Amino acid sequence: MSADPLLDERGVVLRDIESLTREFDQVVAASQSSNADDEHDPEGATIAFERQQTAALLEQARRRLAEIDAALARREAGDYGVCETCGRPIGAERLAARPAARTCIDCAR
Repeated sequence: MSADPLLDERGVVLRDIESLTREFDQVVAASQSSNADDEHDPEGATIAFERQQTAALLEQARRRLAEIDAALARREAGDYGVCETCGRPIGAERLAARPAARTCIDCAR
């Protein structure tokens, strides 16, 4: 890990996106190669459910990446660590826990 929490988190999210994309592609391939009636399979989750769940996780990871990239842009512009709502500094503890935070803890409530 580097000394930069934003870049560390970005790396983790990129790996998650890569993994989820592979998983999604595998689920889609499984549904195309199977002619089973998975909608009525009493053994567990359907392929459609797995595809939707993976797609939702992938979308969530992509949103997280966008948040991190926005934080990196704020840092480049000199606005990182400043609450977008009230203009006060975002506490160090909050930034340590959520490096891409856009608001201070008071405004987040």
